[in-house]
Amino acid sequence: MSARNPGIDLDLEWVSKVKVNTQAVLKRAQQIQGRKVGKKQWQAAWLLKAVTCIDLTTLAGDDTPSNVHRLCLKATQPVRHDLLKSMDMHDKGITTAAVCVYPSRVADAVKSLKAANSSLPVASVATGFPAGQTPLRTRLEEVRMAVEDGATEIDIVINRTMAITGQWAALYDEIRQFREACGDAHMKTILAVGELGTFTNVYKASLVSMMAGSDFIKTSTGKESVNATYPVAIVMVRAIRDYYLRTGHKVGFKPAGGIRTAQESLVWLALMKEELGNEWLSPHLFRLGASSLLADIERQIYHFVTGRYAAYHELPMA
Repeated sequence: MSARNPGIDLDLEWVSKVKVNTQAVLKRAQQIQGRKVGKKQWQAAWLLKAVTCIDLTTLAGDDTPSNVHRLCLKATQPVRHDLLKSMDMHDKGITTAAVCVYPSRVADAVKSLKAANSSLPVASVATGFPAGQTPLRTRLEEVRMAVEDGATEIDIVINRTMAITGQWAALYDEIRQFREACGDAHMKTILAVGELGTFTNVYKASLVSMMAGSDFIKTSTGKESVNATYPVAIVMVRAIRDYYLRTGHKVGFKPAGGIRTAQESLVWLALMKEELGNEWLSPHLFRLGASSLLADIERQIYHFVTGRYAAYHELPMA
């Protein structure tokens, strides 16, 4: 993880001056999507890089200790050992970046990882995920409880009403309180971009979240009708770049929701490399929030190694 973002005082003048050129953003997003990615071993290497940046996630109403346990084991050995061995990558310690669960499942995840002798971080969504429509006191308590149970990363959701109505000072104060409740845990702030209306709002919400001490900004909960899209990502990563140039502090980025194919993960890595540079190509500053992405990446790696596609039963699922 990156060094903690201490945050800065709210700079409303900076926030109020923000204007986003929609056409330029859409054009840039098209360019990124049109990028040709390397083939064969280069593609396989990039796919392994993507694996190490995944927050392997389960956020279902029917989560149980046993499926969280399975998820944790998959996170510690995300790609079949024999496949890694044939690529000479079996001893490189390849795992996902973290596992991400609901607060009530944090203790299960911590227990499973401990039993597997793994130091993988456990991330927990909190603050009334996904809608953030519960009272502030409850949302703060949820953060504290998840941290007490062993979560070292907390994915919070912002109050969309404040962002949509431009109450930036109130939003800043609320996120500062979440930051405090997180203690030593890293805080990823979910903007729910599909519900913010405009690119300008997304940029302003990104800035305010970073000023308030977010270590990462994240696109979506995965429960909105619009989740991680490339245009929105460009707006957010440019806010990250501006914040870095102004403050010297690097904030991470996490697209989440609807990222399912190996090909998409390569586009996301290309976007990070081109917009923010190689330093952001690591789990310290880049995460992919996903539940089904890993299965497709593993299938592509299987194809690279064997020359054929695996039947789904040949690859153990999370």
